[in-house]
Amino acid sequence: MSIRYPRPLRPGDRVAITSPSSGIQKDMLQRLHVAIREVESRGYEVILGNCMDGTRHVSAPAGERAAELTAMLTDPTIRAVIPPWGGEMAIDLLPELDWEKLRNADATWIVGYSDMSTIMTPLTLLTNTATLHGNNLLDTPYRVPEGLMSWLDIVCMTEGSRFTQTSPGRFRRNGWDDYRILPEVRDYKLDAAGTWIRLDGDGDVDLQGRLIGGCIETLCNVTGTPYIDMATFAQAEAPEGLLVYVEASEDDAFSIGRNLHGMRLAGFFDNANAVLVGRTSAPDRISFTQHDAVRDALLPLGIPVIADVECGHVPPFLPMINGAMGHVVLNAHRHELTQVLT
Repeated sequence: MSIRYPRPLRPGDRVAITSPSSGIQKDMLQRLHVAIREVESRGYEVILGNCMDGTRHVSAPAGERAAELTAMLTDPTIRAVIPPWGGEMAIDLLPELDWEKLRNADATWIVGYSDMSTIMTPLTLLTNTATLHGNNLLDTPYRVPEGLMSWLDIVCMTEGSRFTQTSPGRFRRNGWDDYRILPEVRDYKLDAAGTWIRLDGDGDVDLQGRLIGGCIETLCNVTGTPYIDMATFAQAEAPEGLLVYVEASEDDAFSIGRNLHGMRLAGFFDNANAVLVGRTSAPDRISFTQHDAVRDALLPLGIPVIADVECGHVPPFLPMINGAMGHVVLNAHRHELTQVLT
């Protein structure tokens, strides 16, 4: 069974919003409406789900969230699903989702990152459906820096399309815009210089593999369960190997190091040709940095480990398609990732 790519979105298509993890607080509703208008400006009809309550840590009971997400992903009139943002407890949806129904339905784009990795990565591994990591809805109004793309551009691509993104060489050093005060904000404050680096040594990288990955803090809890079977996926869909990407949200370096060690021991990186690691603002510890955590856990793999890629919780964002063929190049002149919907 080959990777299933959703058909490209066209004006008039429906985009659904639901919160499989955390809902939206009342003081964030103005930003939500700004983001909805951004999607509508592309000619799409936006459908707002019922699971959106932001008064607790989850938007609704697990069964309700799973049922709404399953309904949206299997509704042939809905072509993409995106949450306002991530959260903390999407793991409780996994046993509640109707995996057989998702496997048999036409492929629909699901977009997100952070806690959404808990759902999207298993969805690709278990149903061969491509999923799009790299933006949430509330990020959507930002103007995309040169070299990168918005999810709104990628979901319009046909199967077989190829696109290349390059590091802009700048990022946001600290914090996020306060949407309660600046609901209309559209420009990133990229106030620091920095681009990709190798953590395993020197030399150029020019490698290919099928992309798969997500947030360390969420995927570490699913690796080793039936929802994350990298070996079976690689054998069936990526005999040429994988390009695995991971990124840390907020856990300190000791926690990230332990999580990455556990993922490696559970086989998460066994078929990787290289590992791409997202830039993070998560805290270092005395004598042990976030880069040290990655080196400690992943250098035993003996493959290139490329850090500070724009695929994490630090703006700007480089969207990646779980399941797409990837080609990563890192040398003195090029820091780029090409993805092919094949």
